[in-house]
Amino acid sequence: MKKIFAALLALALSTAAQARPEEIFRLEIPATVGEKAVAVRPSGERFELGTVRRVPETTRYPAFTASAWAQDGTVSAAAVNAIHITLSVEKEKGRIISLLPAHTIAPAAGASSAFIVDCAAGTKLFGAWSPLTGSRARVRRADGSLRTLTKDALPQPGETLVIWVTEDPDGPYMIDIENKAGGNVTAYYSPFGQRVIARVERPFSGCGGFSGSKFQRRSALRANHPGVICISTCELGRVGGFQIIPYEHSFSPEMVKDLKIKTQWIVVRSLITETTNGQPPLFSDFLTPGAQVREKLWDFWSTYGRRSLVMCRIDGGEWQRFENAEGRDDHVYDHVTHIRLYVPFTKEPFGKTTIGDYPIKSRRQR
Repeated sequence: MKKIFAALLALALSTAAQARPEEIFRLEIPATVGEKAVAVRPSGERFELGTVRRVPETTRYPAFTASAWAQDGTVSAAAVNAIHITLSVEKEKGRIISLLPAHTIAPAAGASSAFIVDCAAGTKLFGAWSPLTGSRARVRRADGSLRTLTKDALPQPGETLVIWVTEDPDGPYMIDIENKAGGNVTAYYSPFGQRVIARVERPFSGCGGFSGSKFQRRSALRANHPGVICISTCELGRVGGFQIIPYEHSFSPEMVKDLKIKTQWIVVRSLITETTNGQPPLFSDFLTPGAQVREKLWDFWSTYGRRSLVMCRIDGGEWQRFENAEGRDDHVYDHVTHIRLYVPFTKEPFGKTTIGDYPIKSRRQR
């Protein structure tokens, strides 16, 4: 029996490593002022996300450091206050365009290099319908054909920026982090698999003033890009949070000085890839800011499954939401021993999955 279980577990983990992402919706942002940005389901159902108020006239270069760790033509940051798309990497620097809500704080973006959409930060395109880091982006011409998005061929009037948002049924549903030097970063897979994917190089104990956190509720993900997972630790309208960053990013010039004197960063190092930057499941493909409490998607499971949730344990106790913390406080989380990230989903968890070619049915289906 033990041998059978071990074989099934190994097969489950092997299957989880072979991504089979499925499109759950696509985002369509017209390059025409006054038209509606929409999300479109594979069924054809459409959801309005806001009116386009400005389209990009140029690109931003050099962009934020981690934009260079994304593939060309993909989303390189998904946050409650901005979405960035890497067009190209030149001399190890990323070139981007952005999508911004009408009123926001987004230091990495510029108005002349962005679509500005008339919706509130933390909602719709920047909330329930946010793409994932790594989502593919292209331009649809007026005749319906698709072309590559490049610095020399930005979307023009009559064209539409299209971003495909997918969900990987073989990906993890939860990730736990032991907040100590050498601690395990463990990903959990349906129905019973788990894998240690990284180690903690440096734990965290404090919070910092990450400005975009004012648009996200407490104990929820504010932003994800190839070099960060940012968690809000305060209520809407306030500023406070901490970040999980890849080992390699800890040597970036903007990080070295801060890591010596501040405590709001956890540094993790991958055990499954040569580099940690931009690698799934932490820094690409799976995490998103998700829906606010009153936002709705297309059904019950998508609405609740896409609500971001991050929890912690204090001195190894029960799982709970993070206590409210604002601004810089280097010791407010001295006693946090574990962190748990719930990966967004849109289908009933454990309802039905596969191991290889064999369906595994839930108790309800038997």
